[in-house]
Amino acid sequence: QVQLVESGGGLVQAGGSLRLSCAASGRTLRIYRMGWFRQAPGKEREFVAAIRWSGGSTYYTDSMKGRFTISRDETKNTVYLQMNSLKPEDTAVYYCAAATYDDSVSYRGSYDYWGQGTQVTVSS
Repeated sequence: QVQLVESGGGLVQAGGSLRLSCAASGRTLRIYRMGWFRQAPGKEREFVAAIRWSGGSTYYTDSMKGRFTISRDETKNTVYLQMNSLKPEDTAVYYCAAATYDDSVSYRGSYDYWGQGTQVTVSS
């Protein structure tokens, strides 16, 4: 089993920044890739970004490329999502997820473990 705990969410004004963290514990050697998804009220959970645990290749949804940066610290088993130039439409619950095998990075079903989510609210 892999446990994921997100932190770093909160309330920020439009144009501001936040950094989300996701700490993994348990059988972390199984992790192949980690990703961030988000879900706004009344909407489907959508892919934000992902990173290969080995090698660090990164993947982004086009609309967030350039504003959001995913990174990892292997020594801490932690993945980060740096979010800049935040907009009110970025308001959502952000979820961290871990995949144990290679599959489509943006497909929710390819992730085996999920965190509890952290709320990000961007005020206008």
